[in-house]
Amino acid sequence: MIQDLVLSGLVNRLAHNYRVVCFDRPGFGYSDRPRARIWTATTQASLFAKALDQLGVRNPVVLAHSWGTLVAIALALRSGYTVSGLVLVSGYYFPTSRIDFWLMSGPALPLLGDLMRYTISPIISWAITPKLMRTLFAPRAIPPKFKNEFPISLALRPKQLRAAAEESAFLIPAAAQLQLQYRDIRCPVRILHGQGDRVIEANQSRRLHEALPRSLLHLVEDAGHMVTYADTPGIADAVTALAPCCNAGVRKGPKPNST
Repeated sequence: MIQDLVLSGLVNRLAHNYRVVCFDRPGFGYSDRPRARIWTATTQASLFAKALDQLGVRNPVVLAHSWGTLVAIALALRSGYTVSGLVLVSGYYFPTSRIDFWLMSGPALPLLGDLMRYTISPIISWAITPKLMRTLFAPRAIPPKFKNEFPISLALRPKQLRAAAEESAFLIPAAAQLQLQYRDIRCPVRILHGQGDRVIEANQSRRLHEALPRSLLHLVEDAGHMVTYADTPGIADAVTALAPCCNAGVRKGPKPNST
């Protein structure tokens, strides 16, 4: 959700020099996720391309974390919309055997999933959230600001549980589909991953770096999946390196765009 990036400090840090546009992906935060569409990474990229166009955002640097990295890649691959660069953080890019993703997709099932989301799923989610949060931030502790201000109740509503479950089911197929197109990415790419990530192994980012000739890889020591908190300055520097006029000491005129 947007609150995640705001609490990490990335938004304020980047907003000093750039126009920053943040999106909740469909079904997360206060956004809708209509059932009439299958919200694959490519479908979400199409939605964001239209939104960015309506906002007058041209040639943005696209920063994405975790599942969102696949959406960012799909946006970069989209014909008719150009991005200046990608900053991909803690992403999953190649299909592997992950039974945990399939187990988490239960609330997305028709009928049975609806019943689960309005009965047992919120209770189970409340119970496992503390351990899940520790796993996300491990090997570091959960930052006090996140612990005190992140809206857990918003994340555990039935609507968002369905969105999260659907994306658990879509993750491996999305990576399998997009991996065939990685070499078609023409913009420069910065890849960051925590070496101690217990959710998505750092080898995912190593493999992507090998597949993308124009990429740079930075593995963050003593950091887990939430490397956005562990190395906020490093991620901001990656955006700056790709943004237009990034070397200007004092920027004049319109601010470059970052999403």
